[in-house]
Amino acid sequence: MSVIVPLKIGSVVCKNNLVLAPMAGITDSPFRVLCLRGGAGLVCAEMVSAHALHYGNAKSGRMLQVNSKEHPVSMQIFGADEQTIREAAQNAQRAGADIIDLNAGCPVKKINKAGAGCVLMKDEVKLGRLLEAAVKAVKIPVTLKTRIALNHHEFLGAKLAKLAENCGAAAVTLHARAAVDVHSGEPNVEALANACAAVKIPVIGNGGVTSATRVKEFLAAGCSGVMIGRGAVGNPFIFQDIIDELSGKNPPTHTPQKRLAIYQALIEENVAYYGERIGVNRSRKTAGYWIGGFPNAAEVRGKFVRLDTLAEIQALFADVLNKLM
Repeated sequence: MSVIVPLKIGSVVCKNNLVLAPMAGITDSPFRVLCLRGGAGLVCAEMVSAHALHYGNAKSGRMLQVNSKEHPVSMQIFGADEQTIREAAQNAQRAGADIIDLNAGCPVKKINKAGAGCVLMKDEVKLGRLLEAAVKAVKIPVTLKTRIALNHHEFLGAKLAKLAENCGAAAVTLHARAAVDVHSGEPNVEALANACAAVKIPVIGNGGVTSATRVKEFLAAGCSGVMIGRGAVGNPFIFQDIIDELSGKNPPTHTPQKRLAIYQALIEENVAYYGERIGVNRSRKTAGYWIGGFPNAAEVRGKFVRLDTLAEIQALFADVLNKLM
């Protein structure tokens, strides 16, 4: 039996159970569209501040925009009070999101100081109120994304998954590392399995997933789906690669030429979506993931990050691709 199967989250049915993780500054609309094309069953948007939306922040409002090409899409929100979470969920639903996801796992200090992110793991009553506020505010499914623990002394995954289920969440995503680990270290598959066994709603495993082997391990632990984050940056086709490998097929080779051509297409999408200045600037953030694996790659990256126009980037890439042929 195939381990890659459709994933049902409330009323939303995804074509498969591989999910793009929300990543700040990365999983914007152009990248989400590319990952769906690359085989993802569901894509998650970068988290949006409920507080900023409440005060009419234009940049945050734009982050809610949904492209008709990117369904199904989950819009992740974060916040610390029920009213703004309620409003943010409703705004995301109106903007076209298929699922609302509440973040209670982000370890970034700025987010935590505002009473949001992983600090909510310390206060189950407050987290429960925020979840219930979102669930009652919208007609689409609401999910929770959190971690298995704050530290290595007390594992909270099963307890938080049960809380999410009791509050009406349609699914829970668990990053299988403690908050103190941020993005390093091996995921704790045993803690993930305990959480899966504690609830009937789907549990989506996350953390350090870069291969078909890890996907198989998470699914064997009881996860209904697997979320992939950094493994998709530089290779948005990792989803299809994993599907092919688990189906017994040989995934295609992603040559430097192919990666560079895909990166250029993504930059062009960014420019079309944001305008040239912002589109080029956002593209610089992930250059290290894309421009590598060939002679003089570091030199090419150095040139790339100093360019300001799409025409200059296209000329640089054309020269590099010509030399790689």
